[in-house]
Amino acid sequence: MPRTGRPRAFNRDEAVLAAMFLFWEHGFESTSLAQLRAAMGHISAASFYAAFESKEALFRETVERYKATYGRVMESFHDQRLAPKAAIEQGLRRSARMQTEGSHPLGCLVVLSGISCSPENQHIQEMLAKEREKNRDGIKDCIERAVANGELPDTVDVPMLVSLFNTFLLGISTQARDGISFEQIDAAITQLMSIWDALSRKNG
Repeated sequence: MPRTGRPRAFNRDEAVLAAMFLFWEHGFESTSLAQLRAAMGHISAASFYAAFESKEALFRETVERYKATYGRVMESFHDQRLAPKAAIEQGLRRSARMQTEGSHPLGCLVVLSGISCSPENQHIQEMLAKEREKNRDGIKDCIERAVANGELPDTVDVPMLVSLFNTFLLGISTQARDGISFEQIDAAITQLMSIWDALSRKNG
């Protein structure tokens, strides 16, 4: 009787990385089990389910892998050691560079992989929205710190400013997919941060 276990060559870490790239490029729903198995060395369906239980469980694991690797470019939003403006600017510039690099799919996995989901997978969209909310909260914390320490006036519209920076951050993904270069996005970040400088001068 033939054995159905995983092939000796199966490397789980490499398989998760391959799956992450597929989900990043095509999205959760559009990535098929056949594509995933092929990217993992044409493993059998039985081997796939033995290793990962389900496509959704694998997707959740790849999101965690992304956050621990490529997604770390946005850690500055939560770094209390950085000045508020520097934290936001660093996060935007590093994110723009990562999302436009050619060594992996363009854009951000957390933004792009669940844009289009059927009703039965709405929970996938909600899970990704919660992940994006963490970055929005980090930006909000930066702005509130700037108001508290006098870097920005206490009359500043905090929700508006949070939406301004967060909307730009989310938009980098579509710009990257459309072939806009890092240099162009980086120049736009410089102009965006000039708004912060103008608000800061008003407080001077």
